[in-house]
Amino acid sequence: MEFLCFHRDRPDSVTLRDELIEEHWSYMDRYATEMIARGPALADDGETPTGSLHIVDLPSSAAARAFAFDEPNYQAGVYRDVLLRRWRNTLGRSMWDFPGGPTGGNRYLVLALGAGQAADLAVPPGSDQLIAYGPLLSDDGAAWLGTAMLVQVPDPDTARAILTSDRYADIEVHNWQFGGRR
Repeated sequence: MEFLCFHRDRPDSVTLRDELIEEHWSYMDRYATEMIARGPALADDGETPTGSLHIVDLPSSAAARAFAFDEPNYQAGVYRDVLLRRWRNTLGRSMWDFPGGPTGGNRYLVLALGAGQAADLAVPPGSDQLIAYGPLLSDDGAAWLGTAMLVQVPDPDTARAILTSDRYADIEVHNWQFGGRR
């Protein structure tokens, strides 16, 4: 089962986050084979972290909750909240398989929370710009709750325009970059 986990940082938590970087990476190293995508969401300056995204393939919802809430930054209070949802890897690949590579271009995390009937279930045209793409689902995988994607496009408006905007209650676009040990 694939899960999307997005931890949002508390304001003024950068120093604590920096202090815990090795603990965070060591924790994530334990999930290296299950990882589909990972990386920080960033402020407009492109450097200050505002959140942490992980898409992982785990055996159950209970394992996903343990992954999200045992994470050292969460335990220490770096994060203010957690979005944890089942997710379907529509592209069938990890971010490391993205043809555009780990650097270059503007990259965004798009979280679109659904309103009503399912939308954007098929991979949209121009999928060469998609790093990861898929629907957000209920714990049992039966109900569509929205769409999440990682994309390399010129700007946030272009990222938002990939989705059918009137089918969502809210669409968040975050600056994002490939994560992992540096």
